[in-house]
Amino acid sequence: MPLEEFLGQAPYALGQAAKAEKILPEFLRLTAGHYDRCPPYRRILDGLGTDLAAVRGAADLPFLPVSLFKRLDLLSVAQDEVVKTLTSSGTTGQAVSKIFLDRRTAANQQKVLARLVGDLLGPARRPLLVIDSPSVLKERRLFSARGAGILGFSIFGTDRAFALDDEMKLDAEALAVFLDKHQGRDLLLFGFTFMVWRHFFRELEQAGLKPDLSRAVLVHGGGWKKLAAEAVSPGEFKAALGRFGLTRIHDYYGLAEQTGAVHMECERGHLHASIFSDLIIRDPVTFAPQGFGRPGLVQTLSILPESYPGHSLLTEDEGVLLGEDDCPCGRRGKYFHILGRLKAAETRGCGDTYAAGLGSL
Repeated sequence: MPLEEFLGQAPYALGQAAKAEKILPEFLRLTAGHYDRCPPYRRILDGLGTDLAAVRGAADLPFLPVSLFKRLDLLSVAQDEVVKTLTSSGTTGQAVSKIFLDRRTAANQQKVLARLVGDLLGPARRPLLVIDSPSVLKERRLFSARGAGILGFSIFGTDRAFALDDEMKLDAEALAVFLDKHQGRDLLLFGFTFMVWRHFFRELEQAGLKPDLSRAVLVHGGGWKKLAAEAVSPGEFKAALGRFGLTRIHDYYGLAEQTGAVHMECERGHLHASIFSDLIIRDPVTFAPQGFGRPGLVQTLSILPESYPGHSLLTEDEGVLLGEDDCPCGRRGKYFHILGRLKAAETRGCGDTYAAGLGSL
């Protein structure tokens, strides 16, 4: 089923069995296409002895470790077709992933992101406050996952403003101007988890400020590793921000290597795989798929990567499937929870890698 047909449906309308049947041909098409057009990918699949004719479901598809994008330039289009190169987050001294986007892939990522976030927020655009610094958007052709996230979510906002200055300090004046200008309107706040906590919540508290954010929705993502080290749980995070009247707070899970097909957190606190993606939890030793309630490595699949072989990736995150088709929020398909990074894995999330660069707090 072409992407246009997927876009014509609500993002969580299909039950898991129906979705699996419709999405598998797209995964097979992408695997075969990247095999033909990306020589390093072809060598990897040949080395694995991959037989696509034997694939019966998404769990049978070959996958790449996300760390491979730090070591190889993997692209399935000519270099002159690349319109944007996205780099993953990384602390000083770490290699970063490079993800090569052609015009079609970049456009499809935006279309799908609009469908997923629109399902959560509704169709109306809202004044947008970005909890980050404007300096992160300096280079548009080659920019970080932070910049890509800000630009991606900016399509849901109007009159964009930044809550932090170029030194990553709270810009209290800019915040006050923004809130005064849009008083009485529904607002959208977007930021990466650690930055929201460190540079927004904590600085507001230290300054004794208590802005009224009761008309706002906060969408945040980018990792919990640093906050876990500070013993800040998702529940405590939401409770703390609730002091400003924020009652609608939604996390999301996504990879720079699979931009667009993010997994949004519903009103019940569960992350969901949409009709554009799938998710498999694998045993970290045997790589066998795990059932509900059994933790393991997270494998994510997306139908969007056309210009690079990033459609089936094994992450360095640990997660657990909670169920499928029966989330109390009403969305169908798989829903899950991320438990955190593997202990031996590099810090990769946008907020986490930024935090790692700050040293101890």
